[in-house]
Amino acid sequence: MLQAMVREFTDAEIRPVAAQIDEEEKIPDGLIKKIGELGLLGTSFPEKYGGGGFGGVGYCLAQEEITRACNSTAAFIGAHQSIGANAIYIGGSEELKMKYLPALCAGEKIAAFALTEAEAGSDAFNLKTEAKLTNGKWILNGEKIWITNAGIADLFSVFARTDKGITGFVVEKDFGGISIGPKEKKMGIKGSVTNTISFDNVEVPEENIIGREGRGFIVAMKTLEAGRLGIGAASLGAAKEMLELSAKYAAQRKQFNQFISNFQAIQFMLAEMSTNIYAMESILYRAAEKYDNGEDISTDAAIVKLFCSEAVTKVTDHALQIHGGMGFSRELPLERYYRDARILRIFEGTTEIQKMIIGKKAVKQKGKWKV
Repeated sequence: MLQAMVREFTDAEIRPVAAQIDEEEKIPDGLIKKIGELGLLGTSFPEKYGGGGFGGVGYCLAQEEITRACNSTAAFIGAHQSIGANAIYIGGSEELKMKYLPALCAGEKIAAFALTEAEAGSDAFNLKTEAKLTNGKWILNGEKIWITNAGIADLFSVFARTDKGITGFVVEKDFGGISIGPKEKKMGIKGSVTNTISFDNVEVPEENIIGREGRGFIVAMKTLEAGRLGIGAASLGAAKEMLELSAKYAAQRKQFNQFISNFQAIQFMLAEMSTNIYAMESILYRAAEKYDNGEDISTDAAIVKLFCSEAVTKVTDHALQIHGGMGFSRELPLERYYRDARILRIFEGTTEIQKMIIGKKAVKQKGKWKV
């Protein structure tokens, strides 16, 4: 029922403006409001916090459907829910959850996840942003880059170095001393706003710490694991859309006096696309179910992120090839999906980082693979 509801909403509200979102590099405020009113900004969280109570599986189903129409919109939702707000849910105190999550789930406030820095991308532990406890308040200084939703966020889950290690904080945009840089010009997911954030002696209440001092890196990594499921869902949704568009086009396009769907070369590409989608769907929802059961998904999430982001690249490439020159034209949405898919191999941990995670697990288990 959730999937059907999101599909209906997507077809009615998101798909008609997807090209506009890409062209104008902005998701309309009215659409964001409707997404919040429908509950899609808190799908995964328990009802006690104002969420939908659908867990990781429900969140992935929703993201899959939304990405079939617009990867930018899915990226906005993912940055808000599965990492920005989820850091509070994963590591925050009950008081912190009750303070912020209901408004975030309702879409009354938008969240962002602020971890990445100029010298701390894949090397996420190498943070330079600092926070010092002074007279009952944390004084935050530093800069974060490539922060999705930064330009529209009301609050940030920020990770900084303190005396006891890396620590997470909930920082509201109105605390003072926060500067948002210009919107980044990107190759894809153009409607998803990305900015630099600077913190200049920002005063953060002591109670806004996420969990305990020095435990922030663990919270950040656990949050990214959940976020990787969302990347898998986005990859799957885009891949399914590409397969459907390609199969329909092949059944309509004629060359050499016959439909190109009759050509073995086209059938082979459709077969590879279908096989990748089958595998993507299988590993994604297996991992999402484990996440909902409270099991460790550190390796599972890495496998999902690695395989699905690489697979959707192949699927979109085949889709573009099947459509030929029309696929390369902006008259059809193929080129937008092609551009949007490329980021999926980079954010939430690059392909190479996922391979490191999986490889270390394989070594540790001496090749006796268990997930």
